[in-house]
Amino acid sequence: MKEKLISKKKPFFSISKELSLFLKKYDRWMDISICYDDLLRFSGSVTVYDKNDEDTLWVRVYYSDSDREEIDFNLKTIYTSLHSDGNISSLPDLNIDAIDYCTFGNSKPFRIKIRNILNDNFTYFYVKKTDASRVYGLEFEHILSPYNLNYMVNSDTLVEEHISGIPGDIFIKDYLSDCTSSEKAQIAKEYVKFNERCMIRLLGDMRAYNYVVIPIHDFDHVIYRIRAIDFDQQSFEGKLSVYRPQFFKENHPLIKVVKEKLNHESIIQYKIEERSILSRRLINSGNRIDFLISIMKNDVLSTAENLEQLKNEIFVFTNDPAFKESQSMGELMQAAFDYTRKNYENVSLSDLL
Repeated sequence: MKEKLISKKKPFFSISKELSLFLKKYDRWMDISICYDDLLRFSGSVTVYDKNDEDTLWVRVYYSDSDREEIDFNLKTIYTSLHSDGNISSLPDLNIDAIDYCTFGNSKPFRIKIRNILNDNFTYFYVKKTDASRVYGLEFEHILSPYNLNYMVNSDTLVEEHISGIPGDIFIKDYLSDCTSSEKAQIAKEYVKFNERCMIRLLGDMRAYNYVVIPIHDFDHVIYRIRAIDFDQQSFEGKLSVYRPQFFKENHPLIKVVKEKLNHESIIQYKIEERSILSRRLINSGNRIDFLISIMKNDVLSTAENLEQLKNEIFVFTNDPAFKESQSMGELMQAAFDYTRKNYENVSLSDLL
């Protein structure tokens, strides 16, 4: 039997004093009168089905009348802080249409559907239990990916904006086969770059349901972007393959498209492009990334066994002693970023960084 890439449930890690100072400096910290545990006190729930009457693994939760008024007010206040300046003058124009709870996965988030009653526009945001490794993942995504990311956190509760797109598993199942040849080639290019970005920043568990595919209409054709939506497995697992989306069986249809549409030279070219772009982002981030890494170096974000396995596996590919000498996941990230800055054109190591 083939060994599972991820064998154990990842524990939650608390926010350190130093990380909280970083979050406050960059306006990520929030002070609210409701927390994740408050939302767990629902009095009932019903299963949420999709348009094909299949169980979505989400349940719609309900609260007593005495709790619901306070919960709605606080959730609307969180929304205004996440997307605006926290001004409560707009609260009468907002309505909490639904609160859903996910029974699947590690973070067990609440999904909040909020609607502007003046024009019926709606969006979602998520309330989760605070986890330091997830916060690092969100911040790395904001700094190093092509996308800005809205989130807020305190010691107990993490709030994330909704990332729109077609879930990867749904895209593979319902849309991929209908794409034209040129669209598949473009998807293959984006997947190579996405795969490379995840490896360099050690973002793990990018199975198909943990990222979205975003179609963008550009003049007379459609281009596609791939974006991570789950950051739970940031720098935790010991197997290097966990940080390489290509090794998850759920992604095999996309890997097949890559093999069909791209030759070896093209794959190397796109990997170099992504490494060079990420290297520039590291430089342009200024003190922010250095500040974050300096804090991460002193944080415990994994087990000693996972750290030992991962740094040795990376060392085998790079022969860079900085990896083998790393004493924490933060030091390993520092080594990976330093290596990327120095070696982004080194195609002989294209299977790793």
